[in-house]
Amino acid sequence: MSVSRRGVVKGGAAGALSIALAGSLDTVFQTSAGAEVGEAYGYGPLVPDPKGVLDLPKGFSYKAISAEGDAMPGGGKVPGKHDGTAMFPGGRRDTIRMVRNHEQTASGVKPTAPERLVYDPAAYGGTTTLELDRHGNVLDQEVSIAGTATNCAGGSTPWGTWLTCEETEGFGGQTKSHGWVFEVDPTGRRTRPEPITAMGRFAHEAVAIDPHTHVAYLTEDASGPFGLFYRFSPRSHRGQYGTYLHGGRLEAMYVPGLPDLSVVQEPGKRFRVKWVKVPDPSAAKTSIRKQFEDEKITRSQKLEGAWWGHGKAYFVASFSDTGDGAAADHAGQVWVYDPRKETIELELVFKPGGRFDGPDNITVSPYGGGVILAEDGDGEQYLVGTTRKGKPFAFARNAFNDSEMTGVTFSPDGRTLFANRQTPGITFAITGPWHRVRY
Repeated sequence: MSVSRRGVVKGGAAGALSIALAGSLDTVFQTSAGAEVGEAYGYGPLVPDPKGVLDLPKGFSYKAISAEGDAMPGGGKVPGKHDGTAMFPGGRRDTIRMVRNHEQTASGVKPTAPERLVYDPAAYGGTTTLELDRHGNVLDQEVSIAGTATNCAGGSTPWGTWLTCEETEGFGGQTKSHGWVFEVDPTGRRTRPEPITAMGRFAHEAVAIDPHTHVAYLTEDASGPFGLFYRFSPRSHRGQYGTYLHGGRLEAMYVPGLPDLSVVQEPGKRFRVKWVKVPDPSAAKTSIRKQFEDEKITRSQKLEGAWWGHGKAYFVASFSDTGDGAAADHAGQVWVYDPRKETIELELVFKPGGRFDGPDNITVSPYGGGVILAEDGDGEQYLVGTTRKGKPFAFARNAFNDSEMTGVTFSPDGRTLFANRQTPGITFAITGPWHRVRY
């Protein structure tokens, strides 16, 4: 994304994972001074890459695949600004499919796709679908939706599709409205560039879906005023491609007496919530977040990641700055919404000033019980791992430039970690002695 000091997580890479952040991950953001801290855990110190691309611990290696500008088998070139990703079963034996967002708006390598997959010819965003073998080699890749804009995060559905979200409300030159969610079929057979208008028009970030009710929870990354946390209850519960196109009810979260989530600084604080119907989800005349009076809605700066786990929806406020108009400062909050109790609870709160900053995408590591986070902060950009006890370590460093890392996700067999460098866009397939993690 365009703003630094990003938050903990987008839902794109981890949308289908069940993640419960028990305990505290505060040490991901707060460590003692010194570069050696963190590498005492995990996989050891990073070894400088002689090619100056990606530093990794000893024993690990990367393969650079699907770079911006590469020629694709069916014609056209790979678009840029690689972002949120998700993994799905492949079409052949021992293969997997990756659906990957491209956060381009009105410039870059324009996706080339059949007209049936293009929403707005003026827009440069979209998704690509890659078919990979179990070693991470690209067997095929193609544009899977085009003509969308600023495709940043999203989430996987329980029925095996990808919701790609536009983090915009429009741009100059557009031929159609933007700020929507689109559904992408990894097989490519059912995808059509039709916006899911019932899910609202706003600067979308991520989506987390209750696999039992198919109710979707959505985050909004916006300012002037700050964004909202939404609930979408679909009219249809069939659980298949196009389910959300049948419409539903869009509501915004309201916590009475709490107009700004940033003032809550103590983990464990719990609040009852109400849901307020969105007057005009299409935002035909007024942005959704401006359709509510401040004292009758709850806002937050930098609402970003969302995922579903243990029967609850987790969502992230990546940072809050009083200089931007927030009520209080923090370097990240993780909230959990319990649909059975109709409550939200502050799970984690992070303070600024630590060694690592701005973690964004997240994936669960099959090794050691920790997570791996992709940074989008200031200065050097890392993939930051944590042990199961919450101890952080640098797993990888972008040695090429200061561009953010995105799309971090493991292959289904856990042998390969995929991650992107956003600019210039490239996807890495990382392998190595994963069981060697130190606690």
